[in-house]
Amino acid sequence: MDKINILWVDDEINLLKPHILFLEQKGYHVETSNNGTDALEMVRKQPFDIIFLDEQMPGLSGIETLEVIKQEFPRLPVVMITKSEEETIMEDAIGSKISDYLIKPVNPNQILLSLKKNLENKKLISEKTTMAYQQSFSRLGMDISGPLDHRQWTDVYRRLVRWELELGSIADTGIQEVLNMQKSEANQVFGKFIESNYQNWLTGKGNDRPVMSHTLLKERLLPSLNGNNQVFFILMDNIRFDQWKTLQPVIEEHYRVEREDIFYSILPTVTQYSRNAIFSGLMPSEIERKYPQYWVREDEEGLKNMYEEHLLGEFLRRYGKDIRFSYTKVLNLNVGRKLVDNLPNMMGNALNVVVYNFVDMLSHARTEMEIIRELADDEPAYRSLTLSWFEHSPLRDIISYIGNKGIDLIITTDHGSVRVQDPVKVLGDRNTNTNLRYKTGKALQYDRREVFEVRNPGNIYLPRINVSSSFIFCKKNDFFAYPNNYNYYVNYYRNTFQHGGISMEEMMIPYIHLKAR
Repeated sequence: MDKINILWVDDEINLLKPHILFLEQKGYHVETSNNGTDALEMVRKQPFDIIFLDEQMPGLSGIETLEVIKQEFPRLPVVMITKSEEETIMEDAIGSKISDYLIKPVNPNQILLSLKKNLENKKLISEKTTMAYQQSFSRLGMDISGPLDHRQWTDVYRRLVRWELELGSIADTGIQEVLNMQKSEANQVFGKFIESNYQNWLTGKGNDRPVMSHTLLKERLLPSLNGNNQVFFILMDNIRFDQWKTLQPVIEEHYRVEREDIFYSILPTVTQYSRNAIFSGLMPSEIERKYPQYWVREDEEGLKNMYEEHLLGEFLRRYGKDIRFSYTKVLNLNVGRKLVDNLPNMMGNALNVVVYNFVDMLSHARTEMEIIRELADDEPAYRSLTLSWFEHSPLRDIISYIGNKGIDLIITTDHGSVRVQDPVKVLGDRNTNTNLRYKTGKALQYDRREVFEVRNPGNIYLPRINVSSSFIFCKKNDFFAYPNNYNYYVNYYRNTFQHGGISMEEMMIPYIHLKAR
């Protein structure tokens, strides 16, 4: 490995010879200058990895030298060293994007620590993170293979997401592959867990069941509407727990997290079923029976989520909440901007519900558009693209505005998505639905070992299209493929983000209650 080149600039450089000798003994190469003008010439002629810069020098001061360096070499780390502890000098230096700030007299170990922090930080973090995951790998594996309830599964998923985010920022592809394998194993076991417990959760057998789509508003939102409390309820369609964690630091500029929950989406994990269940407080077959005018069947034409506002109104009336509320669905940029302009008119409502559809559109666009496929090539890139959109979206302006008004904010979703890999063959008639993660229809042909099969949809509170219709769901990262034109179909959809089936990413989703700062 090449030696690290250091430039040390100080008008009393001769007094620093012991420090320089110490660094050279540690394997660093140090060059020196006693004024800012000569230092700038040296930087322009040869590459340096870092500069130690005295703040108080005759002629060109340290601050002035720093400004020129940052104009010409913005990525070059500069450590400011000064005798002064005046706050204004510190602010000037920090405002000029210094990498570190040391007060004289400095000792050699301070210098060494600053070097490691600025030049070896990524390497040290990578090594420590990798070691920490290796130490937790066995415990995670034991937990995944052991008998878990729904709370323990959410804990396992939180831990996997934590490691996914931490390991996603380091260059060790080997350890990332180990994590991917462990996550795949977890999804396989999770699929069996859902098969064994899902119907019991819905039918009420046993008291230990999670908060789910159709119980979410009753168990989480209604307690927040007590008294004179105002609430903004923002549902970002198709946002996963890891995407929430990626957005969280930006949102926390205006809010602090009061409560971070994970709840379970119903099946199928698609908008038509899960979001209608959220706003109605009912399972799909119950919506069809109680409010047939608000339910659009799989085989019917038209949008499947046209009546969410009506279902929400019915839900509030059912639970005696006679309050003013608004419902807004944002499907594109212009609607988002109009909502920002309309926010002052919404401040008198006890509840404002906003459904924001970008993340769902992103996952669909990634399937259909080659450029989005390239931009969101893997999980870290997918999260990064979500963050980049959010930082420049009207949604960020909305959250900033209501945060400044001191209004409580709830952020949630209707389902997540999973990156699919493995095809599962299925045959159905022309009326079979097109979703890649679940199928419903009559005379479906498939391998029962590869799917979660529900021959009687009524058992899990799903409407029937006809007397003989059934539902089947993909598990882990599988997706359905028809035998006709099989290879083309598989190559086109493999590595795309889909939803509708059973995976941790699709079913275990965030519900976040935030308080304004």
